[in-house]
Amino acid sequence: GPVAETFRVIQGVVNEEYVRSTQGVFQFDLSGDGGGTWYIDLKTKGGSAGFGKPPVAADVVMSMSSADFVKMFTDKLKSFMAFMPGNSSVKGDMMLTLSLEKML
Repeated sequence: GPVAETFRVIQGVVNEEYVRSTQGVFQFDLSGDGGGTWYIDLKTKGGSAGFGKPPVAADVVMSMSSADFVKMFTDKLKSFMAFMPGNSSVKGDMMLTLSLEKML
């Protein structure tokens, strides 16, 4: 599905440089189609992304619909808009969220 495809793309761009510059772990609790818990680890050597809980504790936990998540990463929805109240919630380090935006 679109969520799995998005994470496949993310996994492809995760590299040491992003890990070095970000040093953060993101967990996404997605509702709807292809939902569930997904993560992007930009802290552990080499980095990783995929389905399930992150290998280490998340610095940022974002809750949103899987449709909004896919839109956010395909840039149809500026990520700032995705975090407007009502749509979704972000718990944790907002500065790290901005560094994630650079990766998009």
